[in-house]
Amino acid sequence: MIRVEGLRKTYGDFPAVVGSDFTVDGGEIFGIVGPNGAGKTTTLKMLAGLVDPSAGVAEVAGTDAGDPAMRRNLGFLPEESPLYEDMTPRSYLQFFADLYDVPRAEATERTERTLDRLELEHRERRLGDMSKGMKRKVAIARSLVNDPDLLIYDEPASGLDPLTTNYVLEFTRELADRGKTVVFSAHNLYHVESICDRIVIMNRGEIIARGTVPEIRDMHGETTYHVFTDVPIEGAERDERAQSVDGDEFAQHGDRYRSVVPTMEAVEDVRERAASAGGDVVDIRTREQSLEDIFLDLASETPPAAARGEGRDTDQTEDVDDGPAVDAEAVAPTGGADGSDRQ
Repeated sequence: MIRVEGLRKTYGDFPAVVGSDFTVDGGEIFGIVGPNGAGKTTTLKMLAGLVDPSAGVAEVAGTDAGDPAMRRNLGFLPEESPLYEDMTPRSYLQFFADLYDVPRAEATERTERTLDRLELEHRERRLGDMSKGMKRKVAIARSLVNDPDLLIYDEPASGLDPLTTNYVLEFTRELADRGKTVVFSAHNLYHVESICDRIVIMNRGEIIARGTVPEIRDMHGETTYHVFTDVPIEGAERDERAQSVDGDEFAQHGDRYRSVVPTMEAVEDVRERAASAGGDVVDIRTREQSLEDIFLDLASETPPAAARGEGRDTDQTEDVDDGPAVDAEAVAPTGGADGSDRQ
């Protein structure tokens, strides 16, 4: 579905994206993770055809991402998505369906079905009077009016309460189950871990890790073993908590002592030392390093691209100033709406 090779975007001497390479399969949820300034949004905008790359290839279904024809099969959701506040959800979505030349009857059936699934009530209420969560649901519905195969979502759950966030994530998973390809960015690594098939981690414009979450854990993470004994041994600490390391409650019968070790061989060493002291191992808990901790470790090891001599190259394609951030309306095939609804 998507092929990216050597994708690069520089602004003057600042490298916003440095030589990205990845592919996204059809029907996959692909996450782009990183802190502010990592290059996530710039990457998504290049995939959506809103920003011209300085160099490299970005193809969607064999078509250059900058080709206007590609946009008919694209649904784009920016992080900040202002709506026409004097419209209602129904009139707003019908307006964008008209831009995509969706027949009225088909557009009505599609938008009502989507709003039903998103559990959006008050469909004749003025958008300016709606909550942020309700507006976000309307923006998601807008990305689906043309029934696209590819969805590009920039921080789809940004600023939403936990309940609405979970709903948006579940809906995103359902879209992939229906055969849609979803590429989205996120700061919250729990969101990424919960629904993504594969991810890339970006920092300072560069991809620093890639793969499934288990693959990234295996390659970059650490596993520790928390071994509880009923006798004190060297290196163990008395455990006085009412819960174990992973949050599961346990019944504490007498004193417990915890040793934290890095391998199963070390676990057996603890067992032998406990037996020598007249005791035994009463519990073993495994703790995997969180994706967030792995990311922080990787990010701390990544120097700025400029420090590696990866600023602007004289033999690269001339940079194109993409101007102000553009809302999803800019990708509508007939030109979208007026500038009042753009970021």
